[in-house]
Amino acid sequence: MKYEKSIQDFIVEYSGADTNQLRLKNIQADFDVSWAILQIEARKKLRTKLPTWISHIDVVFPSILSTEQCSSELTAQYKQRLIQGRDLLDLTGGLGVDSFYFAQKAGQVVYVERFGEYCRAAEHNFKELGNHNISVVQDDCTHFLKNNNHKFDTIYLDPARRGTGNKRLFALDECEPNIIELMPLLSRYGKRLVVKVSPMADLSALIAQLPRVTEVHIVSVKNECKELLLVMDNTLPEKDKGIDTRAYCVQIDSAENISIFPFLPIEEKQLPHPAACEAIEQFLYEPNASILKAGAYKTVAVKYSIDKLHINSHLYTSKYYISHFPGRIFEVVECVPFNAKNIKYIGGKYPRLNLSTRNFPLTTVELQKRLKNKDGGDFYLFGTTLSNNDKILIIGKKPVNA
Repeated sequence: MKYEKSIQDFIVEYSGADTNQLRLKNIQADFDVSWAILQIEARKKLRTKLPTWISHIDVVFPSILSTEQCSSELTAQYKQRLIQGRDLLDLTGGLGVDSFYFAQKAGQVVYVERFGEYCRAAEHNFKELGNHNISVVQDDCTHFLKNNNHKFDTIYLDPARRGTGNKRLFALDECEPNIIELMPLLSRYGKRLVVKVSPMADLSALIAQLPRVTEVHIVSVKNECKELLLVMDNTLPEKDKGIDTRAYCVQIDSAENISIFPFLPIEEKQLPHPAACEAIEQFLYEPNASILKAGAYKTVAVKYSIDKLHINSHLYTSKYYISHFPGRIFEVVECVPFNAKNIKYIGGKYPRLNLSTRNFPLTTVELQKRLKNKDGGDFYLFGTTLSNNDKILIIGKKPVNA
């Protein structure tokens, strides 16, 4: 098959095609067909992640891996809030999404990336997107810092968290670059450091490991924890680690809808465990993913005067409706003990349910098999454990005034 149109026409025409099937067609054209198919595949993956970039047909993507590792527009825009000063250094440039959004706030951004194909794509894309205050440098970040003589207002790093055999890495000293080893150079040349780490990393361990961590930002998009960001201020003397660190639990639903729950991790540790509820009240509360990741279980109970079901359940209840609660709110319809009789009763009464389990002997999949119902509908079921260790099924629905 000979394709006579341009590469842009090809990408648009086959945007919805199965790329595996497309590769088998042996299409001949005056451009690199394999590259064009890669662009189609990348654009599919980035449709919701980078809608602005996708709207520009001439923006290019150097690899599928780059699309998987890059920030989304929503998280990159949030990170603009964390940078200070005029000069910014992005030491792990990648696809360039973070650099692009940093450049909208900073006066000058230096993008550093060791892979030439990524640098060429980034330079091309920045021009296509109308950005002219980013300097692209192909270099290894450690080599760049060792040969640098300029002090930056902010340095940003997003270390690679994949090891041999695509194994996920969480420890800072296992990632590339090794932040722990690089810290003396980072402290020398950056007044402020912003480091993106794995959302699976242990928050308290990170604060203990690194000097001058003044802020931690736990960022969730549509209630899925996406990024863990550490902010270090190198203009401050190194004090007791974590004593002044403030955490921000961020929930992003859209660029215009962002909620932030701040707390002090050291105060969370010092708070007594909240009293367990004596009964399930009219409303059930589930904190958003960033609060759960941050471990602000006691702080959220104190701030909103809500009772916890169990020390390990991380569900709360109150007789009052708290419209500004940072998480999901349900009006309780009924509660029943977890047993064979009630499994049959619930399964028959509610053919469709949105299931969740917290501190419960069955997984969501296992519970659904027992209930024999389908996903979805207007009702929500939580399988959980009360403070007396009784297992319970709670049926709820979204409040009418929500």
